Amino acid sequence: MKIEISDQSKWQLSLTFKLGLLAFLGLVFLIPLQLIKEVIMERQLNGEKVKKEISDQWAAKQVVAGPVLNIPVRSIPSEKDEKSVIKIWHILPENLDITGYIKPGIRYRGIYKSVVYDSDLKITGYFVLPAADALKNFVVLWNEAYYTVGISDNRGLKGKIILKTNSAELEAEPGMRDNDLFQSGISFINPVLVPGNKVSLSMNFSLSGSEGLLLTPLGKLTNSHLQSEWISPSFNGSFLPVKRNIDEKGFSADWAVTHLNRNFPQNWIGSTYHPMESSFGVDLFQPVDHYQKSYRSSRYGILFIALTFLVLIFLEITRKESIHIFHYFLVSLGLVLFFSLLNSLSEQVGFNIAYLISSSATILMISVFTGTLFKEKKTALIVFGMLLILYSFIFVLLTLNDYAYLAGNIGLFILLAIIMRLAGKLSLFKKETRIDSNLSDK
Repeated sequence: MKIEISDQSKWQLSLTFKLGLLAFLGLVFLIPLQLIKEVIMERQLNGEKVKKEISDQWAAKQVVAGPVLNIPVRSIPSEKDEKSVIKIWHILPENLDITGYIKPGIRYRGIYKSVVYDSDLKITGYFVLPAADALKNFVVLWNEAYYTVGISDNRGLKGKIILKTNSAELEAEPGMRDNDLFQSGISFINPVLVPGNKVSLSMNFSLSGSEGLLLTPLGKLTNSHLQSEWISPSFNGSFLPVKRNIDEKGFSADWAVTHLNRNFPQNWIGSTYHPMESSFGVDLFQPVDHYQKSYRSSRYGILFIALTFLVLIFLEITRKESIHIFHYFLVSLGLVLFFSLLNSLSEQVGFNIAYLISSSATILMISVFTGTLFKEKKTALIVFGMLLILYSFIFVLLTLNDYAYLAGNIGLFILLAIIMRLAGKLSLFKKETRIDSNLSDK
């Protein structure tokens, strides 16, 4: 028996070798893809750095807490050698209503931007003062009492601040008289207090900040209302709004928190509790920015390269023409440069427009290049159609967010089924054999 291997087998061997080279080439291009990812992350970190610099110069994210009534108390020694110690008795309001209007703005530094705001806050409520003998084993120093309002960044305060009470108007002084509750803020000294009485209060002030505004539920019942023309709020903190409305004109939100919802009482001595940890409010959220989308798209880089290689390989097989490995290298380079071009353009014109420009330029460049290689417009149109579907598919994945993983797997499964169907119709692996046999009788 004599078997002669035709040129088809030689073609198979050369194609197998080329597939190995292309696999190696694809792995090599993972290096520039990773470098592009690092550049994107570096640019994003630069953006975060600029945001922090703008916040440091304007005012940081604000947390507002108060007012709180603070009364120094002196312990009564129970033994002769024991010394008296002065501590602070912190009393929270019975009722607290906070209304705020946030006026957002954008500050730019170069190509980077940060959200800042001015806000007008109105706080009303009342205290019920304890009786003169409410605290055992302590002497209450009523004449040394003061109110405090915790503000995380005092640089955001604008103008004079007056706290109106039953019988007096107290002007704010900078800083805290104690640091049991707050590290920064303002104080109101020398209030007139009558044990057992009710003290109503109100105050208005303007406060600047950046990124977001948080409030602290110090009242036995705290009702808060925030309103702004910002259309993409992110409500966060320890409590979510009981009512909210978001439309193209902005948002409004209402909170209602009782003392039973918190983990601290209405009054205590010393620094046992930290009320600011229970703050709630809103961030002026910026929707997924172009750096995040550019980074996510670069993670599909190897898919771009692999599918483009597959199309070119099928064209080689069906047309029985060979594409030099250098041409594959040029095509891969164009696919990788797409992600760098996308990121640089998105910094200037936004992600969607940048994606349209970058993908159109890349598709046109590779389609014309393959058409030149095969000297046929039909081939260029095939590559054009494949790349158009691929780039459209990736764009859809980037916009889906929550369903991107599911849609990506379904799309890849369908794609693999199509490739398997096309590969099954090819006669590449069918050998042409010729059998010559000479039989002799012994």
